[in-house]
Amino acid sequence: MSQNSNQHSVRRIILPSGRTIEVVRFHDDVEHAQPGLHVCPQCDCELVQPVAWTEAAGENWELTLRCPNCMWVGEGVYHPRELERLEKKLDQGVDAILRDLQRLTHANMADQVDRFVEALRSDLILPEDF
Repeated sequence: MSQNSNQHSVRRIILPSGRTIEVVRFHDDVEHAQPGLHVCPQCDCELVQPVAWTEAAGENWELTLRCPNCMWVGEGVYHPRELERLEKKLDQGVDAILRDLQRLTHANMADQVDRFVEALRSDLILPEDF
């Protein structure tokens, strides 16, 4: 029985207009033995990020990578496939940061609303405050 060798992931993006779109990415089943470019070879931190890049021969790119944990810096020439995997990891990191920001913003706004309501109930808001 033949299995479909392509897996996919769906990334949901909320546009400024409030509309939501879904981006579907297809991936190979093959897992790579080497850790991705996002993993520091010195301390195993998964936060390695590109700090400089230039085009190299063919489709390849030369990248300077840096680990914010141990300050390791490395350079190399990488195939577009490796860069796609790095970009996916970076996108996942951005998504996580945006989710955290949204939760913090919501929590802060809820706290401000609660304080404002309490101030109104306690007659601490005067016309001069506006």
